[in-house]
Amino acid sequence: MRRLAPVLLAAFALFSAACEKKSQPQPSGEAPGGQAAQPGTAGTPPSSDTLLLGVVTSLTGAQATFGVSTRNGVEMAIKEANEAGGVKGKKLSVRVFDDQSKPEEAAQSVTRLITQDKVLVILGDVASSNSLAMAEKAQAAGVPMITPASTNPAVTQKGDFIFRVCFIDPFQGFVMAKFARENLKLDRVAILQDNKSAYSIGLTEVFTAKFKEMGGTLLATESYSQGDTDFRAQLTSIKKLKPQGIYVPGYYNDVGIIARQARELGLTVPMMGGDGWDSEKLFELAGDTLDGSYFSNHYSPQNPDPRVKNFIANYKAAYKAVPDALAALGYDAARVAIAALERSKDLSGPAIRDAIAQTQGFEGVAGKISLDAQRNAVKSAAILKVANGTTEFVTTINP
Repeated sequence: MRRLAPVLLAAFALFSAACEKKSQPQPSGEAPGGQAAQPGTAGTPPSSDTLLLGVVTSLTGAQATFGVSTRNGVEMAIKEANEAGGVKGKKLSVRVFDDQSKPEEAAQSVTRLITQDKVLVILGDVASSNSLAMAEKAQAAGVPMITPASTNPAVTQKGDFIFRVCFIDPFQGFVMAKFARENLKLDRVAILQDNKSAYSIGLTEVFTAKFKEMGGTLLATESYSQGDTDFRAQLTSIKKLKPQGIYVPGYYNDVGIIARQARELGLTVPMMGGDGWDSEKLFELAGDTLDGSYFSNHYSPQNPDPRVKNFIANYKAAYKAVPDALAALGYDAARVAIAALERSKDLSGPAIRDAIAQTQGFEGVAGKISLDAQRNAVKSAAILKVANGTTEFVTTINP
């Protein structure tokens, strides 16, 4: 055994090294026109002629379509800014990391961007659970972070370096409760929530409180966990209560399957949800089983605003697809960051933070953005109806 010990120790060392290498987050790439970050302190420009931003988002895993759209929107904004001359005479570059839709990967990725890549601003993530993990690291390091689409209020409560360009769940939950009561005239609803998602739980809490305040009756709240494939037990329990509608504040990958199984069980009442539904993948999974259902969102491609139409045309030219709300929010988040860099008195973390905090009346493609004292965007929400494999704009509800 003593003779074998050195061999075993060497094998263990090789195994540990392999595991350590595998656990490191991998960058998905860098936008054209930029340079890689150089050694330096956090908040210091990576080179004399390049300003580096970091993106952490879900390019694989449960929220992959959200992450891809966000990345595309960010890269479009960076490209446009560079074509217009950059910021303070310097070119912009972006380093993108895939967090695989996992909070622990998001935390590792943002740590890498802060400590090794020395980014000036962090953009991400889409899922609130991932953004919460990121925000803690960014706040501790004093590096400003803007989330494009995480709507859970707790994200910006992590500290004064954390911002968002989307509305928050208390508003989104209120919007759908109001629409259910006043537009759909629903009195009795049930909820099916993801009990491991900060996003889903937050929306459930607000919708429940507001729907009851408006005189509605909540029949039941059933739960599932992200990645489940069989929802029949929960749906059967809900069906017995004879609801007029079902609120499903989850992500598209689960909602599409839930809708199919609900219709198989004879549940034909409208479903309602939040911006987590907004993905082309939803229609692939659900087919026509979501027709007549509704969800709240940040923007509608049917908006006639010339700014929106121009964004859609440019996005289609670049990516051969109609941009969803996540693409619009990624684009807006990057543009807010770029505008802050332009007016910041210097490129330190505190100066950039202060410049972002001054954002008022910013004309985004997903609405006009004014940041409040809690660093949340005050803006309206759109209600979209699902019909024939696409969405139709219904109405706008203001704060």
